[in-house]
Amino acid sequence: MVYFVATPIGNLKDISLRALETLRSADVIYCEDTRHSLRLLNAYEIKKPLVACHKFNERSAAEKIISDAREGKNVAIISDAGMPVISDPGAQVCEELKKAEVEYTVVPGANAALSALILSAMPSARFAFIGFLPDKSGERKRLLEKYADCDLTLIFHAAPQDVDRYVADMFEVFGDRPACAVREITKLHEESISFTLADGLEGEKRGEYVLIIGGAPEKQSNLCSLSEEEHIRHYMQQGLDKKEAVKRAAKDRGLTRSEMYKFGINL
Repeated sequence: MVYFVATPIGNLKDISLRALETLRSADVIYCEDTRHSLRLLNAYEIKKPLVACHKFNERSAAEKIISDAREGKNVAIISDAGMPVISDPGAQVCEELKKAEVEYTVVPGANAALSALILSAMPSARFAFIGFLPDKSGERKRLLEKYADCDLTLIFHAAPQDVDRYVADMFEVFGDRPACAVREITKLHEESISFTLADGLEGEKRGEYVLIIGGAPEKQSNLCSLSEEEHIRHYMQQGLDKKEAVKRAAKDRGLTRSEMYKFGINL
């Protein structure tokens, strides 16, 4: 059997009895980083063969996992923290296991996104998990634009060096919204900092972040009854620059950006 096993996201005690049982009974453990995983396994005196399975070798690792499973071995798959596959390696392994009709299951556990959502106190009845954004600014903005009108709370992962540019691009695409940055979840220096996209997140950025962003505000039902200039001005008053405001108003009215732009020239 193949097991996708969740591991702690910070505090090593956040591991389930079933996860420990699964790791102890595994014939081989595939992990994102063997050095990182050894810290967890050593803490619980688990000594098993470790094989790397990361984003650069996932296809070849999947072939080995399938071969091991067909030989009757118990295979455990873990990432550096949290649940494999979710913003971590494993998706391609799942796909290959399905194709090969090799049975697998999940041993659930710690999850950074859901923990951060609770710590943020942002609306949690409905939310969308987006994860990491693309490295290139243009691709990042195009992805964000897909969620510009989404009224759900949005959840993103961000490395410390990416936080400021993520927030800047979110402000450009979304306008001003409430937000929260959560870091060091389950650790000694855990913190949850509320801010707005317009103000940005102050201070030095350290550790992995989960960014929680408020959903799009409910559109006014009579928005398209405004004049074209008033419509553009409505979005500019929300914090968007004129180019983005024109784009958003054009979409609302079913016009092209060039058709709408003439109404914003004097704004």
